[in-house]
Amino acid sequence: MDGDPRPAAEPRTAPSVREPGWGPPAEPRYTPIEGYGLVGDLRTAALVGRDGSIDWFCPGRFDAPSIFARILDADRGGSWRIAPARPCPTKQMYLPDTAVLLTRFYTESGVGEVTDLMPVAEDPCALVRRVDVVRGVLDLRLRCRPAFDYGREAHRVEATARGVRFVSPTRATELTAGLPLAPAGGAAECRFTLSAGRSAWFVLHPPGASARWDAAAVEAAIESTRAFWRRWLARCVYRGRWREMVQRSAITLKLCTYEPTGAMVAAPTTSLPEAIGGARNWDYRYAWLRDSAFTAFAFLRLGFEREAARFADWLEARCRDADPDDPQLQIVYAVDGARELPEHELPHLEGYRGSRPVRIGNGAHDQLQLDVYGELMDAVYLLDKEEPISWELWRSLRRLLEWLGDNWGRADQGIWEVRGGPRHFVYSRLMCWVAFERAMRMQARRGLPGDTIAWRTHRDRIYEEIMERGWSERRGAFVQYYGGEVLDASNLLMPLVKFIGPRDPRMLSTLDAVQRDLVSDSLVYRYDPRSASDDGQGGAAEGSFSLCSFWLVECLTRAGRLDEARLAFEKMLTYASRLGLFAEQVGDTGEALGNHPQAFTHLGLISAAWDLDRALGEER
Repeated sequence: MDGDPRPAAEPRTAPSVREPGWGPPAEPRYTPIEGYGLVGDLRTAALVGRDGSIDWFCPGRFDAPSIFARILDADRGGSWRIAPARPCPTKQMYLPDTAVLLTRFYTESGVGEVTDLMPVAEDPCALVRRVDVVRGVLDLRLRCRPAFDYGREAHRVEATARGVRFVSPTRATELTAGLPLAPAGGAAECRFTLSAGRSAWFVLHPPGASARWDAAAVEAAIESTRAFWRRWLARCVYRGRWREMVQRSAITLKLCTYEPTGAMVAAPTTSLPEAIGGARNWDYRYAWLRDSAFTAFAFLRLGFEREAARFADWLEARCRDADPDDPQLQIVYAVDGARELPEHELPHLEGYRGSRPVRIGNGAHDQLQLDVYGELMDAVYLLDKEEPISWELWRSLRRLLEWLGDNWGRADQGIWEVRGGPRHFVYSRLMCWVAFERAMRMQARRGLPGDTIAWRTHRDRIYEEIMERGWSERRGAFVQYYGGEVLDASNLLMPLVKFIGPRDPRMLSTLDAVQRDLVSDSLVYRYDPRSASDDGQGGAAEGSFSLCSFWLVECLTRAGRLDEARLAFEKMLTYASRLGLFAEQVGDTGEALGNHPQAFTHLGLISAAWDLDRALGEER
């Protein structure tokens, strides 16, 4: 992937998706991030815009090279759009309790809808689209133009007996349809008219699978996919006040799971910016230990024990892969467990709304982030309460704890993966405390062998060190790193991991300081990048971090400030997309920023809803 990119399938001067008949010239070239729904097959996922365009899709695997990436370049990225020939109002919805997406079009002549899904049990994967007109008559148009390998590979279009085949030097895909398709340059096009009660179907799939697709197969795929998601969601034990949002978050987390290994990606996208025009554009299509551990915890709370257990299996595999002489784990892996995630920039793509660079791979894979050991041990501790972990995993964890005992005092890059150099982050120390504390709990509960004397010594030293060096008398709060004065929203987790009582004077003072300096409305900024906190990005602005907003809700809940907590939670729900999805961050005007949807945010919503609902019930 290094070196100059190869020519795109069409030149930069080619018409964009917004060509005549698809909208007025002043219409934005990019759909807002919150304007996308997600469909997937537990191996990969696709983003479907509210204009009926699939603008992101990496076939076969989350981190595979894209064939649709219009979300990162309106001209070169590639897309597949089905919509009325004239612009019209649209709305999106999921079929209840599923990941089957409907995009509805409201025209002067009638109402139509596109059903989008990826059948979960299919191998190979397929993108299935069916167009139905429910009222009146609609003139519709399809245009599918892939851009292989992030738009770096040229391709040709070949007519087939039932559609077209797109062929690049290294890849190919087929579009099979119930209507004739016409090659048009690097695209396939179709214009058709449907009246009420009529439908048309289209399936994008790997070569060689066209014979299995017809109208009956599409109908069967829709029904089987609906049934799969409803069966899966029926296992959810949450019955609280925010059931609909919690269940949508659970489905979103499941869509971010790579079924063959049980790995959980942080998000199915790359390089969606944390600030429009900025450089905070990262590839999140990988499995972070931290995110996976938190997600396993969320699944456990909702009753999805199998998904949580798969995390334990995945973790055990990573421990087996580790060097016996250096047992530390990476912070992030590919979904198949690969360790090398070289980071590259794609200069031929302009980025979402001009936000460069576009990156693939993630250079943070070789960072030292000590907090992951605490998050990992906390998740395993909870898993062990449900189903005792294996002896092999316990032996691996003991080796990790031995390594951590020798290394917890080192500076690291911290939870936010700063690139401004290592520091002694308070949150990293906090989670090292959690690692030793949870190990002691597991050992005591099950009588497992372990060096509890050493673990207790490390635990107590870390506790006193945080209280002495992580506390600022001037700020009246726990700070981001030793010797600093910068506040950090990650310290809101202190009472949630039982490091300190939620109504301890120091914690209440920290909570007040965070609300004063890092909170706007219900939105919480993780830290102030313009302050003394050098994160390696030149102090560039970013949006509020939605996960931190849900941490605030939990912290207020534990402190007994339920009216504040409920108002903050309800306000946060208004920042979700109309489909109930959250990106990583929220911008100053309420727009979604960062990769979308983000698992971190949805697991935070689940945890906050669970705690707040329980506290409100106890109060009543």
